[in-house]
Amino acid sequence: ELFSGLWIHDHPTPLKNAFQVIYFDFSMVGGSELPEIQRNFNTYVGQVLDTFAEQYADSYDESFVADVKAESDAKGKLTYIDSKAKKKGHKLYLIIDEYDNFTNVILSNQGVDVFRALTHASGFYRDYFKVFKAMFSRVFLIGVSPVTLDDLSSGYNIDWNISQDPRFNAMLGFNDSEVRTMFQYYKDAGNLPADTDIEAMIEEMRPWYNNYCFSEDSLRDERVFNSDMTLYYLRNRVLYGRAPRDMVDKNIRTDYGKLRMLADIDRGRKRNERMSVIEQIAATGELSMTLKTSFPADKIADDDNFYSLIYYYGMLTMGGDDFGDIRMVVPNNCVREQYWGFMRDYFNQCCDVSFLKLRQTIKLMARDGNWRPMVEMMATAFKTYSSVRDSILGEHNLQGFFKAYLAITQLYLVWPEHELNYGYTDFLLVPDFARYPEVAHAYIMELKYVKPKATDAQLKQKCAQAEKQLRRYAADERLVRQCKGVPIHLLKVVFRGADLVVCEEIQK
Repeated sequence: ELFSGLWIHDHPTPLKNAFQVIYFDFSMVGGSELPEIQRNFNTYVGQVLDTFAEQYADSYDESFVADVKAESDAKGKLTYIDSKAKKKGHKLYLIIDEYDNFTNVILSNQGVDVFRALTHASGFYRDYFKVFKAMFSRVFLIGVSPVTLDDLSSGYNIDWNISQDPRFNAMLGFNDSEVRTMFQYYKDAGNLPADTDIEAMIEEMRPWYNNYCFSEDSLRDERVFNSDMTLYYLRNRVLYGRAPRDMVDKNIRTDYGKLRMLADIDRGRKRNERMSVIEQIAATGELSMTLKTSFPADKIADDDNFYSLIYYYGMLTMGGDDFGDIRMVVPNNCVREQYWGFMRDYFNQCCDVSFLKLRQTIKLMARDGNWRPMVEMMATAFKTYSSVRDSILGEHNLQGFFKAYLAITQLYLVWPEHELNYGYTDFLLVPDFARYPEVAHAYIMELKYVKPKATDAQLKQKCAQAEKQLRRYAADERLVRQCKGVPIHLLKVVFRGADLVVCEEIQK
C-alpha cells in the first residue's frame, strides 16, 4: 500500500517486511543546556517507544503494551523491547533522522568540552548508542556532519558511511531531466500557462539552485538542483505566474548562522583564522581541501576538519580535482548570498554601512547610469573597515568587501568571476530583466589593488591591465545578448592600499 506504483514495489528484496521499525527524529529533542536536553531526550524516546508498542502489539504478548509503558525511562523501555523481540524472533530496524541535531546545538552553544561529556565515556547519548548496537539488526543514521557519528560509533567497527558513495550522489537532488519532467507535468495539468517556456525556467533557476555534487567519482556527472529551492520556485510559478521576486527562500536566509557557529567552533581561540577562511571563500568562491569523512570532537578545530565542516553544512560543494585535494566551490547564488549576508554582518561591526543609502545608490546606477555614488560610498566604508583591521588589505579582501554589499540588490544578477571572452570579470552586473524590466544600465567592473607603497609605474600598469580586460569582456557576444540592448558601462576602480585612487568609466 505504501509503495504501490514505485520501482521498489515491483522489485522487492528478500528482506521485504522482515523488520519492525523504530523511527526517531532527534530534531524533536529541544533544549540548550545538557540537563534539559537529557530530560527532553528521555521523554521523546519514551513516547516513540510507547507508540511502537501499540503499533506492533499483535506481534507480542497481551501485556506487552502495558509493560513497555510501565518502564520509567527510555533505556528501560528499549531493554524490555529488545528482550521480548529476541524471544519472539523479531528483527528490529532503527532509523534516526537528524542524529546530530541537538549535539550540534551543544557544540555551538557550549563548546567542545560539554560536547565530549555528552558523547564520550559515560555520556548519556553514547550510552544509548551502546544499547542500539546490541539491540538492532539494522541502524540507518541521517544527519549533517560526521562529528557526532565518529564519537558515538567508535567501537562499532561495522558502520558504513555512504555520504560520498557515487550511487547516492543525486539521491536528494533533481537533475535536469527530472526538473523538466516535473515542470511539464504541471504544464499539462493546466497549473502553468500553455505558452510556458520550460527551458527558460530551468535556465533562470540554474545559477541559483544548481551545481551540487557530493561524490569525487561523480565530478564529471550531471550536477543536481537543490530540490527544496526548485519546489519553492515552482510554487511561485504555479501560484503567481512568475518567478519569485526573491530567488532565495526566506526559510534558508538564517543559514549563515551556521557560518557564525563554525567561526566560533573552538570558543574564540582561533576565530580570526576561521573568519579569514570564510572571508577567502566569500571573495574567491572556492577552497581546496582534503575532505575528512570522520573526526572526533576534540579535533574539530583542526584546519582540515574545519574546512570539511563547511562542506557538510552545505556551504560548499565538490567542484573538481586539485592535485590530490578536492576543489570545493560555492555551488550557486543561493548559497553565495548566505556568505555575503554573513560577511555584511561581519563588516558592519566596523564600518556601519547604511543599507538604505546603499540601495539608493544602486537604484541610481540602474535608472540613470550614475554609478559613482555607489563606488565612492563603498570606498569610504572599506577605508573605515581597513583602519580597524589593517591586516586584511589585499585584492581578495577588497573584492569580497564589494561583493558582499553589492549583493544586497535584487535589481541585478551580481556575477563575480564570470567567464567572458576567455577571461573572468571581477564584477558583472546584468539587469534581472525577468523581474525588473525597467533596469536601464548594465556594468562590468574591474576592481584592482596595489600595495600602499606601490610606485606610480605599478599603478599605471594595473590600470592598463584593467582597461584591456574590460574591453575584451565587453566584446563578448553572449553578454551583449544578455543585456538586451541596454548600455554596458565599463568601470575601472583601483585602490592603493585602502585608498581609492582611480575611479573612471572607459569607452569600448
